[in-house]
Amino acid sequence: MKSNPVKQSAESSQSLDLGENFWNEQYKANTTAWDLGQVSPPLKAYIDQLSDKDLRILIPGCGNSYEAEYLMEKGFKNVTVIDIAPELVERLKSKFRLNPNIRIILGDFFTLKGEYDLILEQTFFCALDPEMRKDYVEAMKSLLRTGGKIAGVLFNIHFEREGPPFGGSAAEYRALFESEIEHKILEPCYNSFPKRADSELFVILVKK
Repeated sequence: MKSNPVKQSAESSQSLDLGENFWNEQYKANTTAWDLGQVSPPLKAYIDQLSDKDLRILIPGCGNSYEAEYLMEKGFKNVTVIDIAPELVERLKSKFRLNPNIRIILGDFFTLKGEYDLILEQTFFCALDPEMRKDYVEAMKSLLRTGGKIAGVLFNIHFEREGPPFGGSAAEYRALFESEIEHKILEPCYNSFPKRADSELFVILVKK
């Protein structure tokens, strides 16, 4: 699960404090149980079939950025990652300090400007207060070029305990995205990390 932006609705912020301080403390204390320690297998398989190394790629709420590291290994030249946790971002800047092909941003995803061909989704969506999901769709739409894609995984499960992470279902996601972004693929993952087996959907969404 990746860092959650500061922006929250007034109602949700009374019960959930998922801003910068919350996520920064998780990284300081290394209480990052969501971290797989490797690139997510569904995203690895997706990246492996990409041929255009000049794609403008964004990873929001990037966490430890295994996906970005894999993109660097594969020769991609224009990767941007953003996270709200200063502790994490300093680690990433040190880790990637010799690589000119990655841009590392400390900030709120919902204030980000730019245009991207591809946005990779790996546990950012599930880290958000569900009250913010419509804001997520609008932000994604504003950052993607026409025909640009969101690709990644979403949880296909409702958790018994209040998140993060927050779950959902294919039906909910279709209803959320249908008016703004086309569903190209929205189906159960066949290659999830073992501890997430049978709980993920792989999605490819295309900006209309």
